[in-house]
Amino acid sequence: MNLDIQIKTLPNAPGVYQFYDKDEVILYVGKAKDLKKRVSSYFTKTHENGKTRVLVKKITSIKHIVVGTEADALLLENNLIKKYQPRYNIMLKDDKTYPWICIKKERFSRVFLTRRVLKDGSDYFGPYTHVRTARALLDLIKELYKIRTCNFDLSPKNISEGKYKVCLDYHIGTCKGGCEGLQTEANYDNDIKEIRNIIKGNFKESLEALHILMMNYAENMEFEEAQSIKEKVALLSNYQSKSTVVNPSIHNVDVFTIITDESYGYINFFKISNGAIIQSHTTEVKKKLDETDKQLLELVIVELRQRFNLNTREIYVPFHVDLGEDLKVTVPKLGDKKRIIELSERNAKYFRQEKFKQIKIVDPERHVKRIMGQMRSDLRLSSEPRHIECFDNSNIQGTHPVAACVVFRDGKPSKKEYRHYNIKTVVGPDDYASMEEVVFRRYKRLLAEDQSLPQLIVIDGGKGQLSSAVKSLDLLGLRNKIAIIGIAKRLEEIYYPEDPIPLYLDKKSESLKIIQYLRNEAHRFGITFHRNKRSKTAISNELESISGIGEQTVVSLLRYFKSAKRVEAASFEDLKMVIGDSRATKVQCYFETKNK
Repeated sequence: MNLDIQIKTLPNAPGVYQFYDKDEVILYVGKAKDLKKRVSSYFTKTHENGKTRVLVKKITSIKHIVVGTEADALLLENNLIKKYQPRYNIMLKDDKTYPWICIKKERFSRVFLTRRVLKDGSDYFGPYTHVRTARALLDLIKELYKIRTCNFDLSPKNISEGKYKVCLDYHIGTCKGGCEGLQTEANYDNDIKEIRNIIKGNFKESLEALHILMMNYAENMEFEEAQSIKEKVALLSNYQSKSTVVNPSIHNVDVFTIITDESYGYINFFKISNGAIIQSHTTEVKKKLDETDKQLLELVIVELRQRFNLNTREIYVPFHVDLGEDLKVTVPKLGDKKRIIELSERNAKYFRQEKFKQIKIVDPERHVKRIMGQMRSDLRLSSEPRHIECFDNSNIQGTHPVAACVVFRDGKPSKKEYRHYNIKTVVGPDDYASMEEVVFRRYKRLLAEDQSLPQLIVIDGGKGQLSSAVKSLDLLGLRNKIAIIGIAKRLEEIYYPEDPIPLYLDKKSESLKIIQYLRNEAHRFGITFHRNKRSKTAISNELESISGIGEQTVVSLLRYFKSAKRVEAASFEDLKMVIGDSRATKVQCYFETKNK
């Protein structure tokens, strides 16, 4: 069927759409409030993202599934993505290796760690993103409660017939001997009920029950039992204190936040119970079609709620998301709730920073591509600035005007390409004219030698220096071929040609840090050249001021003695050896007269 006809006949209803190529291979799965509107938008507008343009070209057929609500569409979309794994959809990492805590459905239930979730009626809690967390919780449970570790079938018949005998666990006090009827099923199940509460994070009920039991033992003069309960309370309180306490009134809430860059999204999840964060997980997703933060967060929330068996009825998020009417979505604006969102975002940022450090070591090319992509986005460029050049002028009180050009490749200095310039056509301290001259000279030469041009030029200075540089680009016909910006020192404003309003980048952004690095390198390189030039001029002027000493004699002296101070300290014999008797006499007389 013709693609246009398929689009025109789509319903104006919520659902899921699937794009296929000419070989009937599924390319993309998406959800929509209005199928017709959403699918039509792919074919009626120009897409900035290159991958989206490629996707649209490949689409030859469309299938769709209508559902009742947008929440149903989200769930169906997530399931179809996991089933078909389309090339242009984001994918979350699999959770098969994550451990769960299982409370087995059987008489005298066992509690153990497992990586296999079976549909056997047992209770599974998790998955835990760190096995150490799960093991620590199990260790706490074993210290608090005497639960069995054997896998015997403790049916009433087997127990009454004396089929089993107590093992070492009973003799060392870690099991109460249910296999021989030494512990009732009701007593054991009461412990399991408390264990279930602890795993869920409901410490409050367990602590209150244990405290009442401890007081009862104490009143009945059963001090050994009371002491045992007191130790359990201390253990449980200590474990609870390791959780991040946020606010006791905040109960049974899930928190989701997202931090994104040019290519990836980083989503953090907190589970909060009784005012404490009892679970945290951060995941990374790769963007495929320039998805928005809202699109990424919605999809990941659905996935994480399925993965972690989350059944809470309220979530906190940094902005509104559409997840159906059954789930209460709260966007905190202030107070403790807002601080939880900020804490979650901080965790996502730390995770992102750690990823960057790892990638920089393991995959340098991906690291460079990410930074270049981020700079392209932050600075509103049409391409990645793999080659950047920065210019700076140096002069003190109008003397020895010079300029420097530094070159960065893939965000790093390429020092062999740095260049110094003596200002030739400008008289006096005119920074604007000096900038115009040096930019013109630089790119006139690159064009003449057919060398590659940069994707970005950075001018150290505000609008004045930037306008001067732009004049040179106009003269060379490069105005729209190279992006150019100026950076002003005072507030680190980024200026664009013909735009009076500057851009302010985040002070912690990598893009600004690279631009500052460029600017500082240009300044350092230019100042060093300027100082050397002034120093050499000062030395030459002093030696040349000696009557009867010419330029060639000065060169000979400096070549041999290296500095004017050494010339001054040299003996007559040494001077005579280098420049002859007559000139040596004149130099020695000059310094003797000077030092009187």
